[in-house]
Amino acid sequence: MRLYESEAKTLLKKHQVPVPAGAVAKTAAEAERIANELGGAVVLKPLTLFGARRRAEAANGAEAKAAAEKLLTSASDGHKPVGVLVEKRTDAKARYSLRITYDGSAKLPVMLATAVTGKDIDDVAEEQPDAVKRRYFSALLPPSTYRAKELVTALGVPGSILPRMTGVVERLNQILLDYDLNIVDAPSLAVTEDGSLVVEDVFMDMEIEARRRQKPNLDALGVDPADARVPREPTAFDKAGAKIDKDDPRGVAGPIVEFDGNIGCVIGAGGGSLTTFDAIRGHGGRPANYAAIGGNPSVNKCRELTKLVLSKPGVEKIVVISNVVSNTRADLLARGVIKGVIELGKKPSEVIAIFRSPGAWEADAAKILKKYGVEYCDRTVSISEAARRGVEKIGK
Repeated sequence: MRLYESEAKTLLKKHQVPVPAGAVAKTAAEAERIANELGGAVVLKPLTLFGARRRAEAANGAEAKAAAEKLLTSASDGHKPVGVLVEKRTDAKARYSLRITYDGSAKLPVMLATAVTGKDIDDVAEEQPDAVKRRYFSALLPPSTYRAKELVTALGVPGSILPRMTGVVERLNQILLDYDLNIVDAPSLAVTEDGSLVVEDVFMDMEIEARRRQKPNLDALGVDPADARVPREPTAFDKAGAKIDKDDPRGVAGPIVEFDGNIGCVIGAGGGSLTTFDAIRGHGGRPANYAAIGGNPSVNKCRELTKLVLSKPGVEKIVVISNVVSNTRADLLARGVIKGVIELGKKPSEVIAIFRSPGAWEADAAKILKKYGVEYCDRTVSISEAARRGVEKIGK
């Protein structure tokens, strides 16, 4: 779940990370008042969770009011702002870009930094690989001052700001871990004429599974528990998927998210849903939905999910693919999927393009599927290969 920039900066201030003076305005009049109180030039940024990052500058309160009127009434990718962050403009002599996130391949948190600003750090890494410095640190041990100092030194920053910038990086690392964030993006860390540091922009994403554990912190930020913080409103399909999971407590079927493809997906198990979804797209297929089924779901839950996916307009066939797991019975998954197909008046051999669910009771699952003429893949067939076969049968 994404935090508004004003919320993210509240966390930074709590941890003594310097940010520009400012406040949130809900109206143009409030923006004018805040700008007058700050004095001098200000920067106005609409508070949206998704869409393009925008901003405006104003030399005084009157200009701030005019700019706020435009920002508050305009949407970015369909998302209207909940307010405008009005901050004192920073006069910087140098700027750096920082990002703290996780490296899925290394399975470690990583610090990224560059002196090239004005573009996304990912683009800088692609265009000028040597310009982006990186250092890993532990997710278990306290953040290392030494590692943070290594990163800052690699940037070639002047010795006069080395200790201060090292402290900022170290505190950003701690924030990532303390608040279960998957990214802390500070694309503009400014150095002023007197050598002070100011984080002008910051963006944070929290792991959605951490909402319960982070409830006290989210409450302190004023985050409404009912605010899902998703890029779009749930569709009728999404809601039906959530109901399937809620109505039957055995196992997990969720989140279920609708897409506009033609390949129905009954997928999951220990990251298998993400891997399968990416594999289908990688082989040129278009998933009709995302799903994450696992935790030994009941036959009924598998049946209902299958019926939901197959009932989606544009979906004529499904792929059933999961990881190798010991806590999900493959035979129950097979029974549920077969029952769902038959109850819709369809033939399993014509509707199920591929079935790969190795693990507990897989021999029984193979027998069931063979009876109905469905191709079954054991663990010798990779998720990617199973996805490829499914895409080939269904078509792109």
